[in-house]
Amino acid sequence: MSQLSKLPNVGKTLEKRLLEIGVNDAEGLKEIGSKEAFVRLYLHEGDTCFSTFCALEGAIQGIRWHNISDDKRQELKKFFESIKRDKV
Repeated sequence: MSQLSKLPNVGKTLEKRLLEIGVNDAEGLKEIGSKEAFVRLYLHEGDTCFSTFCALEGAIQGIRWHNISDDKRQELKKFFESIKRDKV
């Protein structure tokens, strides 16, 4: 198994979703970053939510998504809204 679910915020369901888009391990997630992982999920699923985006960023940082800094959360929100608006 990929061990992705050992990262903070990544349960078995999100692990499965990440595997479906070619993210096979923690290093792969860190390499592509939360924005690219979110875009891949969004293109694959069509309805990926902001909470998932925060979960990805938290997993990369090694923290619960609730603890992401306000500045980072604002950056993610701005990116999320641009993706939703432009519908990639």
